[in-house]
Amino acid sequence: MKNTPIDAVITWVDGDDINHKRKRQKYGNTAMFNAEDIAGETRFSSLGEIFYCIASLNRFAPWLNKIYIVTDEQDPKVDSFIKKHFPEKQIPIEIVDHKTIFRGYEEYLPTFNSISIESMTWRIPGLSEHYIEFNDDLILTAPVTPEDFFTSDGNVVCYGSKKCYLLVKLTRLIKYRKDGSKKVTFKETMLNAASLLGERLFFIKIYHIPKALLKSVYEKYFMEHNEHLTRNIAHRFRDHRQYNPQEIQYLLLNKERRCTMRSPYTNLLYLKPKKLGYILKKLERFSKATETKFACFNSIDQACEKGRKAIIEWIERRVGLND
Repeated sequence: MKNTPIDAVITWVDGDDINHKRKRQKYGNTAMFNAEDIAGETRFSSLGEIFYCIASLNRFAPWLNKIYIVTDEQDPKVDSFIKKHFPEKQIPIEIVDHKTIFRGYEEYLPTFNSISIESMTWRIPGLSEHYIEFNDDLILTAPVTPEDFFTSDGNVVCYGSKKCYLLVKLTRLIKYRKDGSKKVTFKETMLNAASLLGERLFFIKIYHIPKALLKSVYEKYFMEHNEHLTRNIAHRFRDHRQYNPQEIQYLLLNKERRCTMRSPYTNLLYLKPKKLGYILKKLERFSKATETKFACFNSIDQACEKGRKAIIEWIERRVGLND
């Protein structure tokens, strides 16, 4: 991977923006807003995670070619923040609007659906063949190299594990919300992807870790199966019939023996917004994991005030913002 350009793509939204709220209200309904897995407030919350994500890239992956931030008519205004903390060199940043990646498919905008958006990031103009996709709640927590994402012989690195399709599919049959409708879960979207490709033996369970991807794999698959693309982006809000696009890519590459599997367990720090005691114990353990490379701080907005403060202080220390 020497001298091969690798970009980072971050999907981001500021759900507190009044214009974004108005759009959600126009296209959504009360049932959707009350369902956390579809359109609950936490899905759009922004507490500055984008700043920490970008800071971690500059700190631990300065070799990146470019950072693209995909937004809906918004700008996180990170330039001055990054220049302040990384005055000598910053990775170039470009804001990409949904209208750009949905060109030719504008009838599906506006969208408030991360699955739909991730199905289209490969259409960013100028995007490198090799890129790494982040949600804004993901950060790097230790130095990484290109080989942490793409092997020297060109394979994509997937931090995941193979699971029995039928066994997991059976256990998902009981995953319904209180109103009797089907839940939208991360695992369900992976199963849907396997089903779409006709895979009945196994699927690849992927985790909340930055995803290494190849632009050409999406381009070829969606050119040949445009109906699969439109099926996924037709939902403005998350829907249980959608599939995980990264799962599609990894399953396709696995068939070609171009997907290298690595354990997620030794490479990921994952924290849920539970009680303060849980958060403090987790952060203490995280502090000892000095070589662990990735972290996901899921729904920080749902943690208590002291918990949020502790999380942010830990992140700032880890990425060197309070040195």
